[in-house]
Parts: sequence; C-alpha cells; structure tokens
Amino acid sequence: MRRRWWLFRLADIIAKNWPVFSAKQGLLVVRMDGIGDMVLFKQSLEHYASTFRVQKKQITILGCKSWESVADKIFGNYKVINIDEHVFARNLFYRFKVSVRVRKLNPKISVCDSYFRRTLMADSLVWVSGAKRTVVSRPFISERTRAEFTYYLSQFTEIIDTGPYPEHETTRHYRFLSLISNITLPVETTSIFWDANTPFFLEKPYVVINPGSNEYGRRWPIEKYSLLSKTLVSCGYRVVVIGITSEATKEKEKMFETSGVINLIGKTSLPDLMGILQNASGVISNDTGPAHLSIALNTPTVVIIGGGHFGSFVPYPKKTTPQNARFVYQKMDCYHCFWNCHLRKTKLDSFPCIEGITNQMVWNACKEVLPRLN
Repeated sequence: MRRRWWLFRLADIIAKNWPVFSAKQGLLVVRMDGIGDMVLFKQSLEHYASTFRVQKKQITILGCKSWESVADKIFGNYKVINIDEHVFARNLFYRFKVSVRVRKLNPKISVCDSYFRRTLMADSLVWVSGAKRTVVSRPFISERTRAEFTYYLSQFTEIIDTGPYPEHETTRHYRFLSLISNITLPVETTSIFWDANTPFFLEKPYVVINPGSNEYGRRWPIEKYSLLSKTLVSCGYRVVVIGITSEATKEKEKMFETSGVINLIGKTSLPDLMGILQNASGVISNDTGPAHLSIALNTPTVVIIGGGHFGSFVPYPKKTTPQNARFVYQKMDCYHCFWNCHLRKTKLDSFPCIEGITNQMVWNACKEVLPRLN
C-alpha cells in the first residue's frame, strides 16, 4: 500500500460510517474522468436507467471539475456533482468533505465501470458511499496498484469482467451493461448535442488546430503544426489555434504568427470551445479531450495518436468511427508501452511514435475529411 493510502484511510472510514438516517435510494455513477473519457462514456449512460431499474432523475453522476461548466447541458436529465479530482487525491480535508457529501447521498446502488482508474479516487468513492449494492468493472491492475485494488475489490458486491487489455473503452462500457442486464447492447457512436452559434469574432470557413496535451510526449511537434497551419491558410481556410492557459508560450505565439491564423490558446472557456469546435470545418488535434469532443459533435476530425495504450481510447473501433473522423499513427514495435518510453531523449520531447508521423500523413487524412479538400 502507498503511504497516501494509509494517510487517507482513517478519514475514509469515518466518512463511510457517517450517520445518515434517510432511506437508501437512487444510483450513484462515479466518473473520475477527464473530458475525453467523459465523452466516451456519455452515450452508454442512456442505458443505465433500464439496466439498474431506476428513473433517470434518480441517477447522480459524480464527475470531475474539468468538465463542470458543460455538465448541465450535456447531462441535462441527470443530477451531476463535480469535484476537483486532483485536490481530492492530495488534500485530506477536501477529501473528507467530499467523502461525507457522497455518504450523505445514501445511494442504494453505486457503480464505476472505468477500466483505467485510480483506487484512491474512483474505488474509494464507491466504497465510501455506503451503497447496499456496489458494482464495478475489473480494472487494469499493475504490481504497483495490486494491493490497493485487492482490498477495494473485496469490498464490492459485484465485479464485472469487461475483458483483457487492450479493448476500447466504449466497448467496455456496453459490455459492462450487457453482462449486468443479460441483454446484448450494441456499441453506439459517441454523440453530443450542443446548440451554439459561430463565435462573432470567427469568420467561416475555419479549421481548428489543437497542438497541446497534458503529456509533452503526446504532442505532435509544434513545428509540424505550424507548417500545417500555413498549408491550410493557402487552401483558403482560416486557422484557429486552441489550448489551455498553461500551454500558452512565446514559442507557440511565434510559430503561429501568420496571416489567417488566430491564436486562442488560453483565451476560451470550455463552453466557448464547444461552440468553436461545432462550427468548424474541421479539427486537427493530438489525442486529448477536444479531439473526442469534436468527433462527438460530428465535426470532421483528424487525430494524431501514439501507441502508449493503442486501441484503448484511440483509434475508435471501425464500427463506431464516424465517416468524417481519421486517426493518424505510425506503428512501432514498442507500442503498448503505457507511455513509459525509453526512446525519447527528454520528458519535453515528443514520443518517437508521434514524432515519426509526417506532415504528409496528416495532410492525406485532412484531404479525406475537410470539405474544401476532398
């Protein structure tokens, strides 16, 4: 067990045994996910009411702060509680406060079907809820997490095996529900409805470029994105560059100082971004949240991906890949390294499997989906 597990253990036990006098009711769905994972899960949620025999209004989704600003619109028929997952994983007092709040929900059933998850977040929240029925998927277990998972899994009433690694997350979501309900549910294409006009300062047609990622290694080299932006401008598109505030650097500003390119890195909220993605002629992105959002919004999308856990999140299965989505990759023998790459020189470099993707490969994918090019 990690030291932090022992540190949090007493607080979790107190929260788990917090006195609650109301009757147990409803379903708690724990989703300690980033934006992309939330998108991949969203469609399967529509089957939770029938699978667990509850009404939609009785379902509470416990999600992450990163997508709180769009939760009401995306999950309009459900109650949503968003927490700061990073603070929850580090701060004892915030963790205790959240855990007591979860306990006071007093759900009859608590569920978590994430395959890649953290015990001290997802599993502890299912456990601390005090639900009579606790249903989780069998997770990916490494030697580092084996002891913690062994403990928590022993506390749950049902463990659903959604298959060995690798398997795509959307397939797992539907298999999880199918095994519980004994009804085979076909995997559905990810979709999000978002009603937004083109931002007033953007003139169509424009293509969105997303050169960032929370892991430097998964970023296609910025020089290649810069060259791509110039090519798109020469074809008559305006180019909109997006990203979070921490990704705004002077280097990127210089790379995209080109006529016809609008740099919005660090200048948009998530709801603003949804509108920008929805009204774009196309999106070119690294493997990160905006790529999944763009595909779900049915915008032509090209995603540049590596092989860390190839097939688990990207590329999508053929049956659920929209016709206007492309995944560009350069296969290597070291795929499925879980991003423990021994081939890159520094932590600030792109992984070789991503750096090896050429501009021509990406451009070929763009020509297949962008309206003016195909």
